[in-house]
Amino acid sequence: MTATALATWGWTRDVAEAWDRAVASAAAAGVGAIPGRVIAEHRGACDVACEDGVVRARPDAALRRTATSGESRPAVGDWAAIRTDAAGGASAIAWILPRRSAFVRRDPGREAATQVVAANVDTVLVVTAVGRDVNARRLERYLAVAWGSGALPVIVVNKADLHDGLTDALRLAGMVAGAAPVLAVSARTGAGLASLATHVRPGCTVALLGSSGVGKSSLVNALVGEERMETGDVRADDDRGRHTTRARMLVPLGDGACLLDTPGMRALGMAGGETGAGLDAAFADVVVLAAACRFTDCGHGPEPGCAVRRAIEDGSLPAERLASHASLALEARAATAMLGSRARAEERRAGRRRGVMYREILRAKYGEEDRRG
Repeated sequence: MTATALATWGWTRDVAEAWDRAVASAAAAGVGAIPGRVIAEHRGACDVACEDGVVRARPDAALRRTATSGESRPAVGDWAAIRTDAAGGASAIAWILPRRSAFVRRDPGREAATQVVAANVDTVLVVTAVGRDVNARRLERYLAVAWGSGALPVIVVNKADLHDGLTDALRLAGMVAGAAPVLAVSARTGAGLASLATHVRPGCTVALLGSSGVGKSSLVNALVGEERMETGDVRADDDRGRHTTRARMLVPLGDGACLLDTPGMRALGMAGGETGAGLDAAFADVVVLAAACRFTDCGHGPEPGCAVRRAIEDGSLPAERLASHASLALEARAATAMLGSRARAEERRAGRRRGVMYREILRAKYGEEDRRG
């Protein structure tokens, strides 16, 4: 029954096997729970789809104690273990299953913290649109973060019905796409939507990312086949839509595939984890050229035998692309260093708090004894 009821939300054989392993460990500890998937986030609580419907649940006390960072808290897309009280009332999230992928970004509300935007995503549709939105540097940033999440990115050029500028949009997207497919679609007319079928398949979870106004909500509506997301008009002054999505949520497509719509993010900060595979995948052309440099620590400047500089000089690699790679790598390294510094500072503060607590306990115990003597 569980497999049938949860198939709408992407329950697959792999998820079932992961659940069985988790349940075996929980059963040994005398903990019982039912599976569910986090489909929306609210302040301090989540909507979780279970076999008997959607429940509102909060992390239980044990999970709150162990979830010390934004990355370890429940996020949309997580598969979770849900416990309900004896009266069948309040529900709590006891634990979350290990994630097969996680889209992580810098927490905009905290200077040096990260948060999971979406978990267990298979494909990231990086949505841009014909017009002024197509920006190679922005696409490179999104691709680096998407590759770093563990999901497979696909660049979707929306508003293909605006033929003026479509050729240029596809050319710019193709210049930075690397191994990511580039698809032209029109959420308004439906043109090109069939090309998404191989990426939006049963059991697959797809996240939509892109700046405000590129038509992500319209694309969700087109794929779902009904008006599930509110859309806004396009501004005449800059060809941009008004952002309408205010919360991350999973939207089922009826065949076991799910779409995750996210609020538009104009400035997506590097979280630090992209310094390895994410950046290498997003800038594979630069990585391949760098491997051919004479020196392994080549800075791609005046050093002799620099294959990257040679490619820039002969026009096969845009200089802006190398500059973008260096800038994003620097940003990611800075984020990693900042997060490490913050973690060390928090540990020092926790140590001081424990020290104060222990001194208060000792003072309360032995100080009173001393006065009696």
